Amino acid sequence: MVVDPVPWRDAWHTALYAAGRGFYVAGGGPAAHFTTATHRPTGALLAEALLAVPEHPVRVVVDVGAGRGELATHLVGALASGSRYAAAPGHAGPPPPDGVRVVAVDVVARPPGLDERVEWLRSPGGGALPEQLDDLEDALVVAHEWLDVVPCTVAQVDPHGELREVLVDPVTGAETFGDLLEQPDREWCAAHWPTTTPGDRVEVGLERDRAWAELVSRVRSGTLVAVDYGHTATARPDGGSLTAYVGGRQSHPVPDGSCDLTAHVAVDTLAADTVRTQRDALRALGLRGAVPPHATATADPLGYLAALEQASAEARLLDADGFGAFWWAVRRVGAPDGAARHD
Repeated sequence: MVVDPVPWRDAWHTALYAAGRGFYVAGGGPAAHFTTATHRPTGALLAEALLAVPEHPVRVVVDVGAGRGELATHLVGALASGSRYAAAPGHAGPPPPDGVRVVAVDVVARPPGLDERVEWLRSPGGGALPEQLDDLEDALVVAHEWLDVVPCTVAQVDPHGELREVLVDPVTGAETFGDLLEQPDREWCAAHWPTTTPGDRVEVGLERDRAWAELVSRVRSGTLVAVDYGHTATARPDGGSLTAYVGGRQSHPVPDGSCDLTAHVAVDTLAADTVRTQRDALRALGLRGAVPPHATATADPLGYLAALEQASAEARLLDADGFGAFWWAVRRVGAPDGAARHD
């Protein structure tokens, strides 16, 4: 069967989010194919760090692009117990303090066995958000590895120096040139990722900017944190960053629903108050990854092992060649309940 090539943006969305067959809908979720910082000890520590970001009281915590609820489970456990390590998935403990809600948002139905303290909202997928997610007050909203899977226009400079949309065969992944970019995408590229070098590729960030702006618009007051693979204007990847992952391995991107598809985010184009690497953000919160003194192993062996595990998790989150290279874009909206509000 001959399949006409389509814009990468459309094929990408279908491959990940199509009802009944998209990679995120029909598969076992991201955790079945790769490990992120939200899993296991690093996830528990990350949850605690994220909860330390807001400069206001928090009444609701929202995890957008929640996968199967890994980070949300750590968040609710950290809120409820104050422990450095949250409960394992499926464990039901005390409710979070002072009525703080934890809401997870993803494209699938509520996963079986998810901690009952986590509320669940099903989203349409991509940059779309559920209608119920709105009018949030005193909120902490976390978008961890969400924007990198919001499909965007993929463009390439043709032999004449013009940026054209890249089309792809959804079955084979073979690419061809499409039309010149439409005006909004061309304007975005001119402002944020200008290039006329034949062969250069651009992942146009306009759809990501719009998705982030829509998420911000759902918050009356609070703090939003986008955590993602990314780049800034001084280090755009000439060849683009679109790639695929399946079964724990990086692979050639083919939009047939068999693999995860992701591209790094132009984080400096997001409407944010601060943009910095995860390493810098976590160090500002006091994480160092320092190994505890070995002398404490004799006096307090269990305490030493706990401190060693914490140091290991911190080191992984701070690793400049790993999770530490992620970017944090932080946006603060309005003011805490009872104070004057402004946008």
